[in-house]
Amino acid sequence: MKRKIIKVLAILFVVLSASLFFVVNYFYGEAVKRGVEVELYDGEKEQTVEVVKKEEEPSTLDDARNWFKEQNLEAVSQTSFDGLTLYARYLKNEKQHKKAVILAHGYRSDSDKMGDYAKFYYDLGFDILIPDARGHGNSEGDYVGYGWHDRIDYLGWVDVLIEKYDIEDIVLHGNSMGAATVLMVSGEELPPQVRGIIADSGYTTVKEELAHQLKHLYDLPARPLLDFTSMMTKVRSGFTFEEASALDQVKNNKLPLFIIHGDEDELVPTEMAHELYEAAGGEKELWIVPGAGHTKAYEVATEEFEHRLSQFLNGIIH
Repeated sequence: MKRKIIKVLAILFVVLSASLFFVVNYFYGEAVKRGVEVELYDGEKEQTVEVVKKEEEPSTLDDARNWFKEQNLEAVSQTSFDGLTLYARYLKNEKQHKKAVILAHGYRSDSDKMGDYAKFYYDLGFDILIPDARGHGNSEGDYVGYGWHDRIDYLGWVDVLIEKYDIEDIVLHGNSMGAATVLMVSGEELPPQVRGIIADSGYTTVKEELAHQLKHLYDLPARPLLDFTSMMTKVRSGFTFEEASALDQVKNNKLPLFIIHGDEDELVPTEMAHELYEAAGGEKELWIVPGAGHTKAYEVATEEFEHRLSQFLNGIIH
């Protein structure tokens, strides 16, 4: 009888373990593994995010995006600390002011989606460097780094600008995951050529953002699923959700920082912008944009967006 009980318990343990592994592996595939399309919660309905969209969304910034498509950008590459070949595209400004911006795209996006920002910076005399994050676009990598390993990659891109292009003034500007990336970079030791950071719609930590998505997409609590998925991510991708924290990194920031967030952002809750601002070191500014959803500040308030960014840039680059 005792042996039968032990056998039944062993079978139950195996079944439960297999089920847990299946669920965790599924969530890892949805959240971390490189892929083409996932669903994200963005308010009342789910928002589909694709690596390459089939159609352009109508926008007042279409002219800038069309301009970007017509530019001849140089392909640039670097080898990451863990042996990946990472790619970016570089647009040299004919004005040659020796200043450049690195534009960081969002989750499961790529460098093509930053064309409107590229036009804005180009008109101000900046060279433009737009990397494809690891696990995105043309860059190698089979997982999404959520900005954590990417922060080291961006130190490499900063070096590329300084060593290859002799850039003297560098600005980092990111959207969504790209915003979290540049915020994570802010906590690292940066060369004096990096003058400031702009973060639009960034999240505080990977764990908090995934917990937010898990709650609204699946109506599930964060624990224990995120804990187990974080463990799998550590094994398969080399980082945990807990350590990937823009909130912790920004505490060590010493550069001028401009945080932008829409007050109707439900993909990355607006409260996260306030948390990041309160935690940030250095000179800082926060702009909560009325009526703007996730990364929609430029589209909703184009004129004010450009005015505020121009003021910020004029204050850090002379």
